[in-house]
Amino acid sequence: MSGTPLAVPALNPRVRRVALLGVGTVGRALLSRLEALADPRLRLCLAANSRQRAFAADGLAPAGLAGRLAAGEGHDGSGALPGDFQAGDIVLDASASADLAAWHPRWLRQGLHVVSANKLGLGGPLLRQHEIRALATEGRHYGDAATVGAGLPLLRTLRELRAGGDRIGAIVGVLSGTLAWLFDGYDGSEPFSQRVLAAVAQGYAEPDPRVDLSGEDVRRKLLILARTAGYPLEDAEVRVDSLLTPAIAAASRDGLEAALASLDGPLAERAHRPGGAGARRPDRGGPRLRQPRGHLEHPLPRPPAADPGPRRRRRSHRRRPHRRPPPHPELKKTYQVHFLRRVRLGGARENVPGTFSRSAFRVQSGVQETRRLRAAAMSRQSKAPTPMSSCTA
Repeated sequence: MSGTPLAVPALNPRVRRVALLGVGTVGRALLSRLEALADPRLRLCLAANSRQRAFAADGLAPAGLAGRLAAGEGHDGSGALPGDFQAGDIVLDASASADLAAWHPRWLRQGLHVVSANKLGLGGPLLRQHEIRALATEGRHYGDAATVGAGLPLLRTLRELRAGGDRIGAIVGVLSGTLAWLFDGYDGSEPFSQRVLAAVAQGYAEPDPRVDLSGEDVRRKLLILARTAGYPLEDAEVRVDSLLTPAIAAASRDGLEAALASLDGPLAERAHRPGGAGARRPDRGGPRLRQPRGHLEHPLPRPPAADPGPRRRRRSHRRRPHRRPPPHPELKKTYQVHFLRRVRLGGARENVPGTFSRSAFRVQSGVQETRRLRAAAMSRQSKAPTPMSSCTA
């Protein structure tokens, strides 16, 4: 028998076709990622924006996709895919389209894997969210890490906590990076519209920043987080305060820059109020968000020492001190057994009840017992002869 090992042919994994819908900020970053990976198991066959799309069964090069898309065919912006896509292929929704979000359950029914940065899939109607969760089983995956948390496994962590029996009581975080950047250090000394245009130029906001200024982006993230944490909220149960003025809401894309100037006066006035921009005191009508003022150069300002909030919390803790809940009955029996082992009998044996009687026992703590044993050991050492005295004797 020959000692030469047999050559086993390597299994050729199935090549999965990829459809990219949306080539904005997220879509372009994804194209760069696909180009850097150069994974032979992934083949980009379709790329589309809201007006045009490019398709090639043998694959599209991510590097030259911009020119290919400009010369592509026009389409209506729907989620209909070519017949080449089969079960097991991947659809990437990097848009903010409500029409494409309505296609997420249909793609899952076709056996396709869906990876979404579109918050309207899980943050839209509650019925759609239930339908997506019911269909994302049996080998059909729905990736939602890009909707909240910028790709971090936040939603997966919440689901695993709930699966382990935990109850999510609160989630704390910055829900809008765009609004955090806009209001960080804003004191009304410069036009707010210029900050919005700077955020668009630097990529912190979408080319049309009205989604962030209206608060709809925050609403969708709140709905996704609440539903994942076990609170099935509807859209109307989340209230947000919009920053859009009537002029901004009615402006076209070309006239948006001029309409943003209508924000400068109201926000500068709000910034000069006591408490500053974004600060809001809670009232008796319900919970409110309050951003404490801190150092203006810090992206997440901490409350200063003079802020009364922490002191109020400390006073409430003194009024209602934390009390350990009573142990489980089975654990209570175990505690009693260990207690009986660590006490010294000081009365008659027949006086011992089913649990224990303080009059029949004299409890000695571990510290007292340790001190007694140490004193006895030192007493014995002092009475024993030293090695030197025994030699001289």
